[in-house]
Amino acid sequence: MDQFKGIVPALVTPMNADGSVNDDALSQILKFNIAAGVHGFWVAGGTGESVLLDDEENRHIANISVDVCRGKAFTIHHVGAVTTHRAVALAEHAASVGVDAICCVPTFFYPRSEEEIVEHYRVVANAANLPFFCYNLPTCTNIEITVDLMKKLQDNVPQLTGLKHSAPNFHNIRAFASMGLATFTGSCHWMLPAMTTGAVGCVDGPPNIAPEHWVIIWKAFQDGKIDEARRAQESASALSDALIKLFGGSRYVAICKHVLSRRLGIDCGDPRKPALPLSGDQRIEIDRILEQLELPAIPKPI
Repeated sequence: MDQFKGIVPALVTPMNADGSVNDDALSQILKFNIAAGVHGFWVAGGTGESVLLDDEENRHIANISVDVCRGKAFTIHHVGAVTTHRAVALAEHAASVGVDAICCVPTFFYPRSEEEIVEHYRVVANAANLPFFCYNLPTCTNIEITVDLMKKLQDNVPQLTGLKHSAPNFHNIRAFASMGLATFTGSCHWMLPAMTTGAVGCVDGPPNIAPEHWVIIWKAFQDGKIDEARRAQESASALSDALIKLFGGSRYVAICKHVLSRRLGIDCGDPRKPALPLSGDQRIEIDRILEQLELPAIPKPI
């Protein structure tokens, strides 16, 4: 479990003009973040438009991320799907190409009992037989993985290693950590306070676009420089607020892609439909904010 900690960007999925996955841009985003000092990636998750990818695209992204990250950063690959059958197939492929761990949202759309959720996770985790991470995202799945449910998962899913906690009840981070789980906060705004209560790091989208800021928080915290970490957290949160909260939450992925396009000099494309692309005026506003933020020079890929 000690392997899984630190800054873990929730990776975007760059698209070509025809809507297909942009392989070259994906590789460049991974290399950019690795050069900035991140520790791993949460691949094909919410920021990666996971539920809008078809299964072959999910497999393709797993192949690329493993090839780029091998020996440099760990990959936790999302295999969540509405059916257990689909999730198992994705898990089997992810394991076959060498991801370091898999993660999975609970099955969604239909209401599920705790017994059904536990069984779903048991079967999916067994299919990969890799470290397994729950994806606690109740705002999207309408299912919250509570402390009691997590205890049932620990009893029935031997591969359970940790979770991304994107639920609003912050205090459960401490409870999950005390259970021996590698608990990542799903909110980069709360990374520092989360680590003081037991979190092992952060999984979120904004570190995609400015990983340097969150790496500074991590390093300062590890060195016991709490005041420096606090200042870095304030700076990182201000950056995230300035960009990600523009135009409402529905533009979140589009903003991440636009900022990465500008920072890396590549075209990450638009979000997948039904999400709408940014307007010209919105792009101009983002560029204006980027100039004010004065982000550091792009680190050289390694």
